[in-house]
Amino acid sequence: MEELIAKRYLKAIKQRSSAQAIEDIALIFSVLAKAFDNEKFNQIINNPDVSRDQKSEILLTAVKSAGYKDVENLIKLLAQNNRISIIPAIAEVMRKDIAQTKKIYNGIVYSDSTIDSKVIEDLGNGLGGRFDSKISLEFVKNDFTGIKVDVEDLGVEISFSKARINSQMIEHIIKAI
Repeated sequence: MEELIAKRYLKAIKQRSSAQAIEDIALIFSVLAKAFDNEKFNQIINNPDVSRDQKSEILLTAVKSAGYKDVENLIKLLAQNNRISIIPAIAEVMRKDIAQTKKIYNGIVYSDSTIDSKVIEDLGNGLGGRFDSKISLEFVKNDFTGIKVDVEDLGVEISFSKARINSQMIEHIIKAI
């Protein structure tokens, strides 16, 4: 639900702003979204004893130095409509929209064994060529036996499991016999 509302706000922002301004606004909202990870900040924002104006003032103080009137007006509007809590959703929707527009995506490579950075870079370049975009991959070591590549914004997940390859080899050998 929050994502749908955030997309409407993004649509309004896109109608009024240039591509560079949208990137700047997205940066502002991503910084605001990080504030929602702070427990004390959430206690203040979600406290019914704190008025909408006070909540609005807290957020406006944080973005005042950026100098974007549209951001300030949007924050005031969010506070009036009691929708401050969707700021992280707005930041995420803006990030995804910019990634889609620029065709620059980030992904994660999971494996239980260490993978050389050159291999990860080559994998990103190969996937990027396949999807006509630039894909940057980050390695995360976990307990997945094999290799799994996940580029969430593109909706791509590729995995090579050692167990699955072994079972397919056994099936192939049995069929050959």
